[in-house]
Formats: sequence, structure tokens, C-alpha cells
Amino acid sequence: MRTRARTTLFAAAGIAAALSLGAITPALAGTSQQTGTKSAATAAAVQGDPRAATTRVADFYGAYIDSIWDNEDPAASANAKALRKFYLSPAEQKTVAAFEAKEHADGILFAQNVPVKWSATYTGSGAGHATSLVTLTWSDGQNPEVTKIKVQSDLQTRKITDLQPAG
Repeated sequence: MRTRARTTLFAAAGIAAALSLGAITPALAGTSQQTGTKSAATAAAVQGDPRAATTRVADFYGAYIDSIWDNEDPAASANAKALRKFYLSPAEQKTVAAFEAKEHADGILFAQNVPVKWSATYTGSGAGHATSLVTLTWSDGQNPEVTKIKVQSDLQTRKITDLQPAG
């Protein structure tokens, strides 16, 4: 009987938490839930697949940029280092470190500052690797500055094995 009561209590707490989260999440995400008006913001769906190389590249760049953007957060630097360790192959980690020592710039972004937007696009695969093109946008406005990075991922390990500035 005690186990059932405890289970019921946990289930009720979980439902209450989910309902509360559902109520506050749009506000935290910057969307509006106005009803009955035509100006209500539409929600953009974001999805992913941990098996897809380009999704993993996008996940890495999104999390990495978030970490370095929030550079005043004490956990940001440690998080960026952990992301590099998790997503990059050991050989690519060494290549990035060598680039940074030589160029005094971030070896993931090939820059000294942080982009305001990013995207990742699948461009092909072969010989056990997938290639993605990461587009970094550095400013807002009509003519934003954009750079591109060619990212190669190993299809077996899902690790990023090569980063190269593109075009």
C-alpha cells in the first residue's frame, strides 16, 4: 500500500511539473500564447536524430556557440571544453589546439568572436564519412557577414574528424 501511495504521489508531482513547464516554456522561449488574435507567434519545431551526422554537427555547433556566447557563466568554458572532447575525434582535438596556438583564434569557429546565428547542411557522404557545411552569420541586417566551415564526420564513431574553412 505504501508503494502505491508513493507511486501515486510521484505521478501527481510529475503531472503538476509537466503542466507548469508547459505553461512557462513559451514565455522562456520568447514566444507568445495569445489566443483569439492573429498576432500570436507561431512555434518553430526543432528536431534531431543522434544517428544523423549533420544533426550531430548542428547540435555541436549550437551547444558550443551557446557556451562561448555566455562567457560570463563560470560553467561556460568547462562546457565548451567538454563539448569539444565529446564531439571531436582525438586527432581533430589536437588539430584544433594547434590552430589556436598558431592563430590565436577559436579553432572551431576560425574566428576571435562569436557568431549570432548558425546553420548546418548535409552536403554528401562517402568512404565512411559524411560532410556538412556549417554557415556562421556574424551580424544582423541586410548584408550580414557570413563564413562557412566544411565539417567531416566519421559515420561509425559519429565524431567530427576534420574542420576546414570553406570558400
